Amino acid sequence: MAVLTVRRYGDPILRRKAEPVSAITPEIKQLIADLVETMYHQVGIGIAAPQVGVSLRVIVVDDGEGGVRPLVNPVITAEGGRAIAEEGCLSIPGIFAPVERAEWVEVEALDGDGHPLRFQAQGLLARVIQHEIDHLDGLLFIDRLDKATRDRIKRKIKKEGLPTEAPHHAFAL
Repeated sequence: MAVLTVRRYGDPILRRKAEPVSAITPEIKQLIADLVETMYHQVGIGIAAPQVGVSLRVIVVDDGEGGVRPLVNPVITAEGGRAIAEEGCLSIPGIFAPVERAEWVEVEALDGDGHPLRFQAQGLLARVIQHEIDHLDGLLFIDRLDKATRDRIKRKIKKEGLPTEAPHHAFAL
């Protein structure tokens, strides 16, 4: 396993739609292991392959029970409820804002061995999955903010830049 470099806001790969994974190869298994290592090294609870410069539809999420759930080609097939909570992002360190998302989601994906999964997630796990799937579609959490808040954040980043070491006062995804 290796700790990979997390791409930061402004890197074009973060805005690209990731490609589906056609087969679970040893390289995909290695990518999953490296994503897990990188996520925990960065004190995150989720990470997507594009965040480490790999444009494939692979995410890993902390399952909240001491384990990690890799999801390959994840798709949200149903959702419900609405909830607002503060989010941050490993690719936009030091920036946090309240984001509205579905309260629960139903997900279909492949696990790290290529077996099909279908499950429902709610609360924080649902939020993390939605955030990471957004990364696979070239979206960042700031894209889900109202225009005034998004523009204020972008101006702040342009003026001050992003910190090299950001405090983790909220979950970074």
